[in-house]
Amino acid sequence: MVLESLIGPKRAERKPMRLFYLGLLYASIGTFLGLWIFKNQASLVLVFLTVMAAIPLVYSTTKYEEKIDSKNIKELKILKHHSRALSTFMFLFFGFVIAFSLWYLLLPDKLVQSTFNAQITTIRDINTKVVGAVIDSAGTIDASATGQSTIFLQIFSNNIKVMLFSIFFSFFYGAGAIFILTWNASVIGVAMGSFVRTQASSLAAEAGLLKAGSYLGIYSLSILRYAIHGIPEILAYFTAGLAGGIISVAVIRHDFGSSAFKKILTDSFDLIIIAIGLVFIAALLETYVTPIFF
Repeated sequence: MVLESLIGPKRAERKPMRLFYLGLLYASIGTFLGLWIFKNQASLVLVFLTVMAAIPLVYSTTKYEEKIDSKNIKELKILKHHSRALSTFMFLFFGFVIAFSLWYLLLPDKLVQSTFNAQITTIRDINTKVVGAVIDSAGTIDASATGQSTIFLQIFSNNIKVMLFSIFFSFFYGAGAIFILTWNASVIGVAMGSFVRTQASSLAAEAGLLKAGSYLGIYSLSILRYAIHGIPEILAYFTAGLAGGIISVAVIRHDFGSSAFKKILTDSFDLIIIAIGLVFIAALLETYVTPIFF
């Protein structure tokens, strides 16, 4: 009751930056409680606890957006209003990612392995797949053994599947997409933390003691590595999740044949089209841009 009452949808949309700090708090509390109470299953429990804290805000925001949809407002104005909700979700997600990555860096090695075991296993499975297999936002692309167009199609199709999952989870579970996105946040956070540790170890071996400034530089680099294609990709999932959630609320509130319901379906369809476009852009960036720098 305490965490879910910290902020409401209207207040969150007015100052979305606050959601970043709220994401830090939710993920940190989830990690602490998961490690303290469910140590052997902490890697999954911390995700569930973080989701539990975020669901009330995500669901109330979705209901608020559905209410705006039902009003007699032009479509462009409605989409502009949705952009505020999406910005709050994105800041919340960034808070999750930074919190998980920092905990990965700050915890002792033994605790890291038990706390993020499922995430580490997921990243290892991704990186040991045959080159050209499906790779998501937490993986690394190797274009040396297969064509870039093939990689692009595989990334695009995989991300479309995740987008569809976001729609279905939100439709059937209200704010269900937040589970998929929190899991992705934990995987990306662990991948970032692993990247920082690996690069820091290499630099320390070459130059001796690593300075704090070098750590900050490596951490900034790790953020950039996943942000290039990750921002449009995660935004696409949130957009699709919002569309599914709005339809879910509309099914409960409206008769199927009402004009308001038809208007909401049209708006949700527009959101899904936007999400597909964002997935396409993210796949292009992940295939052709990110490998240039990393």
